Amino acid sequence: MVDETRPTESYDGRIRVRLLDDSDGATEMRCSSYTKAIEVVREHRDEVTAVKIIDRDDDVVFSSAEMDIDVWESAWEDRKRNMSVSVEEYDCPYDSVSCFVDDRCVQCQMDELQGRY
Repeated sequence: MVDETRPTESYDGRIRVRLLDDSDGATEMRCSSYTKAIEVVREHRDEVTAVKIIDRDDDVVFSSAEMDIDVWESAWEDRKRNMSVSVEEYDCPYDSVSCFVDDRCVQCQMDELQGRY
């Protein structure tokens, strides 16, 4: 039996937010997710000189000196959504917009069945 109370994703805290201040230096905060990192950026962006989000591969994926967090968040959500909805292209001979490689329209299904027999 599957335990439905267990989370479907787990985070290791390797996403970091680096707060850079001209007078205080740099402070780094570990975050459990990008959502949490975005919250930290919003919370501290007016208190410091620059804020950066650093991913698990130590790449800077956001810098407040180069972009706005609202714009970056929107692009991140779009990219995340596109990754979960990517579908292999299929050119339906009947030009049906609801015809996909793994979910063909009725006409394509009939063609496939007739071709087998």
